[in-house]
Amino acid sequence: MTTIDYQAPPVVNSAGTRPDWREWLKILGPLIGLGFVFLVFSVLTPSTFLTTFNLRILLLQTAVVGTAALGMTLIIVSGGIDLSVGSNVALSSVIVALLLHAHVNPVLAALGGIATGLVVGVLIGVLITALDLSPFIVTLGLMGALRGAAILTAGQGGVVYPPTNTMNSWIYSLLTLRATTPWMIIPPGVWLLVLFSILVAGMLRYTKSGRHVFAVGSNEQTARLCGVNIPWTKILVYSVAGALVGIAAVLHFSYLRQGDATSANGLELDVIAAVVIGGASLSGGEGTVLGSLAGALMMSAVANGCGNMGWPNPVQQIVTGAIIIVAAALDRLRHRKTT
Repeated sequence: MTTIDYQAPPVVNSAGTRPDWREWLKILGPLIGLGFVFLVFSVLTPSTFLTTFNLRILLLQTAVVGTAALGMTLIIVSGGIDLSVGSNVALSSVIVALLLHAHVNPVLAALGGIATGLVVGVLIGVLITALDLSPFIVTLGLMGALRGAAILTAGQGGVVYPPTNTMNSWIYSLLTLRATTPWMIIPPGVWLLVLFSILVAGMLRYTKSGRHVFAVGSNEQTARLCGVNIPWTKILVYSVAGALVGIAAVLHFSYLRQGDATSANGLELDVIAAVVIGGASLSGGEGTVLGSLAGALMMSAVANGCGNMGWPNPVQQIVTGAIIIVAAALDRLRHRKTT
């Protein structure tokens, strides 16, 4: 069977001559929304929000959500979903802490956390494809199972405190308020987010696998007729996303300086919201890395701004939920207008 590579359609109008303003709005929308959020909290909390210290905190918070959102971008573009991200981050960070507690080399400890996330991603992909199960059901089940595994692995108290020494210093410095060297300007963990963003964007835009991800999300049956290996594509998507969640877990551990099995509770909502706000369609076939990064920064800005306003966590959760509903409604409205 002849394989046909799928490519995302260019941004043109129905006449094929000019860029469609709705397509440009879809691309620039997340950046406009991000600017609006920054403007609102800059006006409401002018003495705290736009300070250098607070902006560094924003970047640290965005590094974890943004790295996990890169994987979620692949998943949602392919037409799937992952509700187990928060539990996966908790489990993987506990593994990092346990390995460090056992005096394992920090590089191997970090790789252990990444490998844990990868294994979970492969498991999700295999369960979805081999058993023909819904991604929603699989990841909903694993959300509870992985959280339980994290608590059991961490032991009594659910928190692992690894020793702090010179050998471990680099893993703790991934997400600190100050860059390790002046020329870095921002912490290493933020640079890692930038690096992986470039790699994921390049994969989606320039590789055959990336085009297959868009094809599966746009129309799975058509993609199958065009020769796309659907099971392999889905397993690849969830595997890469799992590895990125593992990297996010290492950053999460660096930020907390401990492995907490009860942490990252609800992180999946922030990650999904970041990707949807960034312009990805929950129906699949649409999404960009730049949009997801803008969405991740927006979610961090909302949480940070609410904190500066003195609003309690329940209010922040209400705001986050409202943002997800609005973003999903706008996505549905946009597709209704184009059909």
